[in-house]
Amino acid sequence: VSVATTPDNVSSRLMIHIPRSLSKENGYEHREALFGVPPYGGSIAQHVYYADDTMCDPNVDTTKGFPSRDTGSNGKMKPWPNPFILMVDRGECTFVKKVRNAQRAGAAGVIIADNSCLCSDSACIAVNPHGQCESSEPIMADDGSGSDISIPSFLMFKHDADEVKKQLKDDHVVQMEMKWALPSPDDRVEYDLWTVPTDVISKDFLANFKEMAISLGKSAYFTPHMYVYDGVKSHCQNGEGSNMCYTLCTNNGRYCATDPDNDLENGISGADVVKESLRRICIWKHYGAEDGIGVEWWNYVNEFERLCHSVEFFRNEDCIKDAYKHSRVDGDKIYRCMSDSGGLEGDVQNSILTAEITAQARRGVVVLPTAFVNTAALRGALTPGNVFKAICAGFAAGTTPKACQSCMDCADPEACIKTGGSCSAYSGGGGGGSASGNGVSTHFFLSSMVLVVAIFSAIGVWYYQKTREDMRDQVRGILAEYMPLEGEEVGSPMDFASRGGGGASLIS
Repeated sequence: VSVATTPDNVSSRLMIHIPRSLSKENGYEHREALFGVPPYGGSIAQHVYYADDTMCDPNVDTTKGFPSRDTGSNGKMKPWPNPFILMVDRGECTFVKKVRNAQRAGAAGVIIADNSCLCSDSACIAVNPHGQCESSEPIMADDGSGSDISIPSFLMFKHDADEVKKQLKDDHVVQMEMKWALPSPDDRVEYDLWTVPTDVISKDFLANFKEMAISLGKSAYFTPHMYVYDGVKSHCQNGEGSNMCYTLCTNNGRYCATDPDNDLENGISGADVVKESLRRICIWKHYGAEDGIGVEWWNYVNEFERLCHSVEFFRNEDCIKDAYKHSRVDGDKIYRCMSDSGGLEGDVQNSILTAEITAQARRGVVVLPTAFVNTAALRGALTPGNVFKAICAGFAAGTTPKACQSCMDCADPEACIKTGGSCSAYSGGGGGGSASGNGVSTHFFLSSMVLVVAIFSAIGVWYYQKTREDMRDQVRGILAEYMPLEGEEVGSPMDFASRGGGGASLIS
C-alpha cells in the first residue's frame, strides 16, 4: 500500500528512488503526522541521513549518523549537507519533539523509523521473532505544542525502516521522495471545516478567511461542520431515555458536547455549545448552502465572537439577536430551522444533529479542528494561508481561479488577497506582484527612499534634542554642587529600578 490509509483520506506517498533494490512502484506504506505543514501538490526528494539517535536532545550533533561524510578541520565528520531528509528512531520522547529538533538541525523532512512490529505484520515478526509487537498502529499526534513545526514527517514501519537503515549504515546513498497529492476531480474544489463554537485553534481561521472565500467565488465550495457527540453511544442516555450527563447534553442525552470551562455547575455548558452548533448549521443552510461562500455565515460567526463569546453572553438571546442584526441574518428563519429539525428539548431526534453525527463518522474525524480539501485531511497549522494554498492545489489543470494564480505562491496569501491580488514586495512570492525576480518596482524604490529620508530626519531631530538635553544636564550638575534645583523633589534612590521594568525579573 503506497498511499497513507488513514480514516480521513490523507493522500501521500513515500518513494525510494535510490538504490533501485529498494524501489517499489507504488511506494512504501507509512503514516503521516498530524502536525507540520506538507507542501500540498508538491514533493520533497532528497538524500536521507540516519541520525542513529532518537533526537530527544535539543542539542543535536549533526556530525554523527550515516552514511559517513568527509572529516572536517575539527576531526569530526562534516554536518549533514542541506537539503536532506532525516531518519530518526522512534521512542523516548514525543513525535513533535523529535521533528522539532530535526527541523532545528536543518532537515527538510523527517522519517520516524518504527521500533516495533505490528502484530498483524507477519513479515516483520518473522524477521524479529523475539521482539514485542503492537496490536494497534502508532498515531503521530500533536502533543499540543506542534504549532511551530513547519516541515512534514512520516512514520515508516519497522520492517521497511530497518532495510533503509541497513543501507545507510553500509554507507550507501538512499534518496527518498515524500509526496502529497490532493484529489483534483474538476474545476471546483470542495473544502470542509470540522470544529465547535468554543474551539480556540480555529479562531484565527474563522476571523480571517472570509475575504479568501469570497475571492475564490464559486470555484470553491465551503461546508462548515459542527462536531457533536453521539450521546446514545456515549451512554449519556440510559435505557429509559433519561439524560445521564447533566448539562453536557440536549434532547435527554442524545446530543452532547464537552464543557468548555470544565464546570458543570456554572459558565458555558456542553448543552449551550450544542445549541450554538445547531444555530450555525441553520445559518449556513439558509445563507451559504446555495453558493458555498456564505458571507452572512462568516459575518455571524465573527459577530458572535465579538459580542457574545463570554460566560455572561454565550446563551443570551438579546446578544444573539444583536449578532443576527449586525450580520444581516433573519433570526426568525434560524429559529424555525432549529425548531423544525426537532428542537433541543425532550427525547426527540434532531434531524440536523443526527446528520452531523453520521457525517463525522463517515468522514472519520478524530482531531478537532480538522479541515478537508477534496476529501483529503489537511495537516499543519489551521491558518488562512495554509488552507488557501491547499485549496489552490486541488484544482484540475487549467482550471485554477485568478485568486490562486495571483496569490498562492505569495509568502502571505492573506495579505495578497486583501490588497487585491498583489504580493507584498517583502513576501518573496510571485503571482500578481509588481516586483520582478531581477529588480525592484518603481513604487517599492520610491517608498524605500521616502522611508530612508524619514529615518535620517528622525535621527537628526533626536540627536539635536539629545545634545540640548546633555547641555542642560551638565548645567544642572554644576548647580547641584552648590544648591538644590528649584521645584525638584528628592526621590528614593531606588526610583530608577521601577522605571520601564514592568516588574520583570532577570531570573527565568
